[in-house]
Amino acid sequence: MAKEIITTDDLMIFKLELFEELKRLMEEHSYRKNKRYLKSAEVRELLGISSGTLHNIRINGNLPYTKIGGTIFYDWNDIQRIMKKYRIDNSF
Repeated sequence: MAKEIITTDDLMIFKLELFEELKRLMEEHSYRKNKRYLKSAEVRELLGISSGTLHNIRINGNLPYTKIGGTIFYDWNDIQRIMKKYRIDNSF
């Protein structure tokens, strides 16, 4: 196995790349968190569910929505409310 020498310049480059990636991830996360209304695809990704499951949750009346044209929007607060409502806490 060959040995590599890591220089101070290599570490500086790594640090800058790491900070840029962390900055990108934080901006992406804060955008989602501060976004009041989410589209169906965003809700599915957030909850890790299929479109059929989201459809069932919506049709059963468990998650309110707004339909404008052909686009369905969900309020972030409603998603948080339903997650708390159906939360199962097995810790004793």
